[in-house]
Amino acid sequence: MAATTWLGACGTDGSSPPVVCPPVVDYDAQTRERAAAAVEALPADSPILTLLEDYGVLRAQARACARAS
Repeated sequence: MAATTWLGACGTDGSSPPVVCPPVVDYDAQTRERAAAAVEALPADSPILTLLEDYGVLRAQARACARAS
């Protein structure tokens, strides 16, 4: 019975929580050029390339989130 009472306190009023989108850093051209040169210098099998792909996806998702809010 006590568990039912506690769980009932977790109910919502039907409203949705606010959407909070992570910020996307805007890098200047010089930083992007230096980063591109550093990436090109990596070996083709570098695990850093996989991490950078994931980072690109996250940035795209954050931008989409900001557009939708």
